[in-house]
Order: sequence, then structure tokens, then C-alpha cells
Amino acid sequence: MWDYSEKVKEHFFNPRNAKVVTDANGIGDVGSISCGDALRLMLKVDPESDRILDAGFQTFGCGSAIASSSALTELVIGRTLDEALTITNQQIAEYLDGLPPEKMHCSVMGMEALHAAVANYRGEVCDHDHEEGELICRCFGIDSALIDKVVAQNGLTTLEQVIQYTKAGGACATCHDKIEARIHAVMADGAAVAVATPSPEIEAEPVAAGPRSAYQRIKVIEGVIERMRPIFVRDGGDISLVDVDGDLVYVRLTGACAGCGMSFATLSALQQQLCDALGEAVDVFPVGTPKN
Repeated sequence: MWDYSEKVKEHFFNPRNAKVVTDANGIGDVGSISCGDALRLMLKVDPESDRILDAGFQTFGCGSAIASSSALTELVIGRTLDEALTITNQQIAEYLDGLPPEKMHCSVMGMEALHAAVANYRGEVCDHDHEEGELICRCFGIDSALIDKVVAQNGLTTLEQVIQYTKAGGACATCHDKIEARIHAVMADGAAVAVATPSPEIEAEPVAAGPRSAYQRIKVIEGVIERMRPIFVRDGGDISLVDVDGDLVYVRLTGACAGCGMSFATLSALQQQLCDALGEAVDVFPVGTPKN
């Protein structure tokens, strides 16, 4: 289990400003339900002073997402928009006395929502619409502009850190090379100083041509699941193949992943990887853990 600070627990169980701001004039939406995390930040801004008079949020996600959103509203209320825009994801995490490395993406999501809400108030196009960078991670909709910003602000040097801070590359391995290229590019610009560590994860195998036997088909499915196992293990759980029945693939989730409300997002990514590897449509279904 994650080691949460008392302040994270406090903001999770008693979130501040978890409400709809009916007269909000700046709204930022980031993430998506299908990705497992979504946040709407609502700001009421005084047009004369550009000062944030009120803020509220609605979020779908884990306890860290709720706590980070709560902390963000506390940090921005009373500040001008320009002052609010100086808030980094690290400051959100520090306000909560730290977040587990695996949950730092929640603070980044808060920073994204703030920039999106300010852009909405000012009538501008916000970064997460991919107007300023190439779409790197298709699974979670993360572009190069966000990756560059997070790498530079947090001094990230490894693929694993980028996954922890943005979730980019956390569902499949197809974008890992592009993520590492962005890390190297930022370091070349002098934004980071350490050498990036190459990803230990295995790249996806190419789709084999021609029909497969039942045995070959199962081996392809097992291979894809094995490549994605580190994602489940990283979150304190595990995954195993139970059965394959035509176009139905049954898997078992154990540990922290069993019954987790966010597991469906990773299973959706697994399903997409299986479809790509097999060259056919399949559906992934989790089954319960047998009782002793």
C-alpha cells in the first residue's frame, strides 16, 4: 500500500471546495473517465483585478487525485491569475506533505486543470488540446508539451519517473521510445542534468502474418499480458491469464488491483494491445479470485 501523509488523508476524507461553482467564468477539464482520472476545476475570477475569488472541483479518481484537487483550490483562492499560474505540481505535492512517487501524476493533473481553466477564462487554446505538441501517449492523451514541461520542472531523468508523473506510457509500451526521446531532448536543452536510464520493459512484438493455431494464439496473449504485468505490479497487484474462449479473454487480478475502480482503464489498454497483437477484436474480462 502507498504511504500517504496525514495531510493527504485529511484532504481526501474532508476535501475543501468539492463543489460546483455555479457562476464560474473559468473552467478547466483534464483527463477522462476512460483513463481512470478526470478533473474539472471551476474558477470564479474578478474581471477587474483578475483575482480568483472562489474555486471548486469535481474529480473522478483515487484518493491522491481528490487530495491534490482539494489542495489546489486552497492554493489558488485569493491569488491573481498570473500568481496562480506560477504554482507547480511540486508545490501541490509539498502542500500535502508529499505524495507517493506513483501518485505524482495527480499533482500534474491539478496543474493541467489550472492552466486549462485560466486559458478558458482568457479565451485561449489550452495545452492539452495538443495544439503545442505531438500526441505521444495515445492511451492517456499526453502530448510532448506536457511531458517536456513536467520533465523540466521536476528534473525527471527516467521513463519510470515520467510514467509516475504523467501516466504516459503506463498502459502499453508503444510510446516508450518517444518518451525517452523527449527526456533526452529536454536534457539537451539544459533543463535536466542526469542521463536518462533506458526502459527495461520489452517492446511489443510485431503482428505475425497468416492464421495462428490455438496454441500460437494463446502464446501471443500470454506474451502481451507478460509485457503489461509490470504496470499491475507497480500498483501493488498482479494479473494472470485464466482462459481464452474464442474472442473472450479472461484474466484474474490480484493484490491491490482486485476490485480497484481504476483497473478498468488498464484492462482497456490491455484489450487494445491484444487486438493489435492478434490482428482481431477480442474482449477482456476480469474474473474473481477463487476462495480457499
